[in-house]
Amino acid sequence: MNKLLKACGLAALLALAAGPIGAVQAQTAAPAAIKPPTAEAFGRQPALTGVSISPDGKYIAGITSPDGVKSYVTVWRTDAMDKPPVNLGCGDRSDCMGVSFIKSDRIALTVRQTYTQGNFNGHLFRTFISDIEGKNFRDASGEINQSEGGFVQVINTLPKDPKNVLVRISGDIYKLNVYNFTKAKIYTGSDKFGGEQFDLNGEIAARQSVDFDNGKVYIAQYIRNPANGNWEEHFRWYAANREPKAIVGFTDDPNLIYVATNEGQDKTGIFTYDIKQRKIVEPAFQIKLFDAGGLRRSRSPSEFGRLLGFTYDSATTETFWVDEKMGSVAKGLRKAFGVKTNPVNWVDIATGEKVTFRVADGADVEMTSWSDDFSKVIVVKSGASQPPEYYLLQDGTKVVKLGSSRPWLDTRALGDTTLVQYAARDGLMVPGFLTKPKASIWGPGPYPAIVLPHGGPWARDDMGWDSSGWTQYFAARGYAVLQPQYRGSEGWGQKLWRAGDSEWGQKMQDDKDDGAKWMIDQKIAAPDRIAMHGYSYGGYAAMAASVRPNGLYQCAVAGAGVAELETFRERNNQNRIQREFQRPTVNGLEPLSQAGNIKIPIFLYHGDRDTNVLISQSERFVAAAQKSGQPVKFLKLKDMGHSYGTWMSGQTAEVLTAVDNYLRTECGPGGL
Repeated sequence: MNKLLKACGLAALLALAAGPIGAVQAQTAAPAAIKPPTAEAFGRQPALTGVSISPDGKYIAGITSPDGVKSYVTVWRTDAMDKPPVNLGCGDRSDCMGVSFIKSDRIALTVRQTYTQGNFNGHLFRTFISDIEGKNFRDASGEINQSEGGFVQVINTLPKDPKNVLVRISGDIYKLNVYNFTKAKIYTGSDKFGGEQFDLNGEIAARQSVDFDNGKVYIAQYIRNPANGNWEEHFRWYAANREPKAIVGFTDDPNLIYVATNEGQDKTGIFTYDIKQRKIVEPAFQIKLFDAGGLRRSRSPSEFGRLLGFTYDSATTETFWVDEKMGSVAKGLRKAFGVKTNPVNWVDIATGEKVTFRVADGADVEMTSWSDDFSKVIVVKSGASQPPEYYLLQDGTKVVKLGSSRPWLDTRALGDTTLVQYAARDGLMVPGFLTKPKASIWGPGPYPAIVLPHGGPWARDDMGWDSSGWTQYFAARGYAVLQPQYRGSEGWGQKLWRAGDSEWGQKMQDDKDDGAKWMIDQKIAAPDRIAMHGYSYGGYAAMAASVRPNGLYQCAVAGAGVAELETFRERNNQNRIQREFQRPTVNGLEPLSQAGNIKIPIFLYHGDRDTNVLISQSERFVAAAQKSGQPVKFLKLKDMGHSYGTWMSGQTAEVLTAVDNYLRTECGPGGL
């Protein structure tokens, strides 16, 4: 670690060199003229993604795709990077989705399969365990062919244990030897308890239950008494109050744990909780403007669990390093990679206080994985206009480029993304991410514009790379794209989150319209050339935009949207927590009931393996909307699921092409 610290203090000495992983990727020559990347350039499987390093630093693993269609698990030896790697396929019917080290010479692979059984028509994710060479390849249950593999997962890698990991199989927890695949049950699951958590010794030390208090659902936190081993309830939170309290980590002191909560405050903080005293004793980490997230810790057996830093949600997920050496490494890497930051003038949504903070300009670097002795570190450079690039920092003296996720993509045509705020009509400050096309290519504006609300709605966007292409594909074609963090968005504090309650299609929709008006006022958007495109909840919002009177949009594009609020409410009703946690907040405009009176052209698309929002939602809206006299278009996508992880190869390009063609030719009079 001292070498790392020294090297980062002398950032100019760091050598950026193309490494052998990058060498195996087909790199296209830069075009003579800057042209927008094609839909296929965005839609190909990444050449390299999900890179991590083994605990002993001897191996690097990642998911690779040499042709942009078929993916492999690929493993390199760090002492022989010039030698061919080991490539493990995931089967003819499966796609490789992820890989991680569970021991220095054992990996866990996540694969995806299309799956149909009874009324279920979706996708199944399975976990397998393998040696580095792929010679001993087993289901995570330890079986050679486990039919219920989708219900098996590795839940703790037990870094202090050289041979075993913990796996969950249909609710029960087993200790599994990953070398001979023998296993022993250590915990029997039940209908009453779940959410088991482990102390630094890998022992089950906490669990939760869901119960009722005079008909009100609450989540109770139980902790095993370190003195006598008895299970004891320590605290509870009520779903209707929406102030979760959860354990985020144990310490080497058996009586102290870390707890995250937003109880009694606008932003989530992390606090130290004393088990003996049964109370929070002091704040461990709080950020005035943003929610705290979790912990970053050492996994080295000699100092396992040592706190290195805290994460929090800013424009992206940031790390506040409490370990001085790691903080110095992070600072040195930013300097070595030439990361620049820009000031952001901000109004705190809860208090109205005006502040200024800084965010990375274009791209940032992050340490994502490291060997136990910190001699080797995986570094990722990425940003809103920068597809992830992977680097290896070795012994603090050299940075080697491993490869890029999209080496074929010409980033010169991509837009510039900034974090912005604008005032809604009732004065509430609404965050947003604005991606503008390159002025050097498209002029100063105003531009045709897309309002792009995120899904959820209890979710949020950030300034990271958008794998869907919905921002940069269109910015590269001259569109300004606004991602409004409308009321009801999570991750910006309680005030903004709760302001969306029962305002579906109403004040939540006003926030999106006010974002469009703000772009017009700022001379960013041409007032007669604005569309809305959303997916999931964003698809609902696009449907709502098509039926609301006095709209600002020339057309709407709705992907996998909810047309009937009762469908969403009923889904929440099936879960005891969601029944009180989110279901009461879902109320407002019902797009399907007004679909026969849509005011603008609309295009809908939906995957036929969507198990989150059934394709019948779009089909019923289309059938009703066709009676309006307005143009209605619908695209059914074969084998596509709801979440991005269930989109099959080629479907991203298919969606981008379809939306692009629609906006250019069928959005309003003559296209957008």
